[in-house]
Amino acid sequence: MRGGSNDPLRDLFQDTPLPRVPRGLIVIAILALLGLSALLTMFYTVEADEVAVVQRFGKYVRQTGPGLNFKLPFGIETVRKVKAQRVLKEEFGFRTEEAGVRTRFSESEFPDESLMLTGDLNVADVRWIVQYRIADPVKYLFGNRNPRKALRDAAEIAMRTVVGDYTVTEVLTESRLEIANKAQEKLQRLLDLYETGLRVETVKMQNVTPPSEAVKRAFNEVNEAQQEKARKINEALQAYNQAVPRARGEAERTIAKAEGYAINRINAAKGDAARFTALLAEYQKAPDVTRRRLYLETMRAVLPAVKQVFVFDADQPASLLPFLDLQRGDRLPEAALPGERPLAQQRGEVQ
Repeated sequence: MRGGSNDPLRDLFQDTPLPRVPRGLIVIAILALLGLSALLTMFYTVEADEVAVVQRFGKYVRQTGPGLNFKLPFGIETVRKVKAQRVLKEEFGFRTEEAGVRTRFSESEFPDESLMLTGDLNVADVRWIVQYRIADPVKYLFGNRNPRKALRDAAEIAMRTVVGDYTVTEVLTESRLEIANKAQEKLQRLLDLYETGLRVETVKMQNVTPPSEAVKRAFNEVNEAQQEKARKINEALQAYNQAVPRARGEAERTIAKAEGYAINRINAAKGDAARFTALLAEYQKAPDVTRRRLYLETMRAVLPAVKQVFVFDADQPASLLPFLDLQRGDRLPEAALPGERPLAQQRGEVQ
């Protein structure tokens, strides 16, 4: 050991020669670390509802969609992801503390947002929501410093401007949908002017009441009465739309049935007339033949319905009694065949 030292461990390392590491191995290790770092910073994943905005040294370069994507490593290019496919919501005049089947709202009031002056110099408590989507991620990130705050401020401006054009009765009752539509159009123009990159999906008024409790009850009763009136009108229109087409259909069906019956009767009458005309023409050509043919056709139609038929020779008188079974109660038909006498006269002769 060289000299005296109070630290034996230090003296030991001073006397022990350190191994020499090859320079090539150091270079390979550095390159490996650089390659691993490059691999870790070159790839990134974008979710299905996202859009990635790529910046190169802070300047916007491009947008990439969902999936696995590539960028330059070592911080040369950076990625900022935006939820472009998700519908977002802002509430005005109230706050939702817990959403679900039974939504729980905050008990705090926000009069700075909800109290508005109407066109007839009355005050209304207006509560509404704005649903929006990020339509332009580049403008959303770089066009405005705080797009969400710009949206809230613009929404209040638009709603107060539109409500100021209506009376308090219109705001509380029949013009709520019209006010919401106009506020949505005005809000979208303001967002485009401020280059927020946001697109308004809908503006919906949740609850509109007068600020005073005493006045609120009266307005609520008026509102309920008008809603009941609208409901009754809609029910009457529904019943009308159901009954009138049904009655018209029944009338058309009856008319068509009558027209069909009339056409059938007319065609049958024309056919009978044509048949009679043809028969008359044949009768005029040969009266005896036609008369005999008509007689035979009539007998062919009548005789199958007769139970018993008695045929007698006109030259030889005969009695019916030998042919009748009086125990069975057979009776002759009231109408006799051509050339015979009625049954009543024959019974008188027998007696």
